[in-house]
Amino acid sequence: MTADPRVLVTRPAGQADSLITALGAAGFTPLHMPMLQIEALDPLPGAQRQRVLDLDLYAHVIFVSANAARLGMAQIQDYWPQLPAGQTLWAVGESTALCLEAEGLEVIRPEHDMSSEGLLAMPRLSDLRLQRVLIVKGEGGRRFLEEQLRERGATVDSLECYRRGYAPHDAQECQKLVVGRKPALILISSGEGLERLTGLLQPEEHTNLAGTTLLVPSQRVAEQALILGWKNVKCADNASDSAMLAAATAWREAHLGETQH
Repeated sequence: MTADPRVLVTRPAGQADSLITALGAAGFTPLHMPMLQIEALDPLPGAQRQRVLDLDLYAHVIFVSANAARLGMAQIQDYWPQLPAGQTLWAVGESTALCLEAEGLEVIRPEHDMSSEGLLAMPRLSDLRLQRVLIVKGEGGRRFLEEQLRERGATVDSLECYRRGYAPHDAQECQKLVVGRKPALILISSGEGLERLTGLLQPEEHTNLAGTTLLVPSQRVAEQALILGWKNVKCADNASDSAMLAAATAWREAHLGETQH
C-alpha cells in the first residue's frame, strides 16, 4: 500500500470538488468517476409548480439533499422572493443545511444522525396532526420519510425538482479505472450510485477488488452493499465532506498506522 492511498470519489460532477480537495490535502490520491448526474426539472411540470405556488399552505418544508436545497430553492425563489412567514425549514444533512444557510435561511437539522431516520427522531416532528408538510426532493427515491410523516398525522406533498440519471460511463471505462488503478477506498454517496457502480463491474471483478474498502454514508447503504456482494464495507457518519474525510482518515490510521501525511 502506498503512502498516498488512492481514493475513488463517485459523487456527481460539480459536487465532488470540495471533497477531492480535502482528500488531497489530507494525503490521499483522489480519483473521480461520477456514478450519477443531476438534471434540474425546469420548467417544473404543472402539478409541481402548483406546490410552489401553494408554498404558504405548508407548516414545514423538508429538503432531503443538497441538490434539493440548491435546485428547489432556485424554483421557489422565482415565485417567493421572500418565503412565507412562520414556516419551519428542515434539512436532512449538514451539506443540505449549509446550502440553505448560504441563502440566509434558518434551518433545523439533526445533530448526529444526518438521515431521514435522524430527522424523524427530532421531537418537533413527533406529532404533526392537522399540519401540512412539503418534501423537496428528486424524482422517485425512498418513500420512507413521506410514509412516516403521514403516520404522524401530517398531510404530505412532494416537490420533485430534479431527476437523477446514470453518468455516461461504459463498463470497460469503469473497470479500467477501478480495477486498473486499484483504489484502496471507494467513496459512495447514495444507494443509487452504489447500484450503478456494481452494475458497471463484472461479477468476477469483486474478487479483484478484495483489497478495496467501500465507504458508504449510512447503515442502510452498507446493508445494500453487502447484499450486492461487496465484502469490505465501512460506514461513515453521513455523506458530508467532513464525515467522509473523517472515516477515510480513520480507515488509513487503522490500516497503515498513519495519522497524517
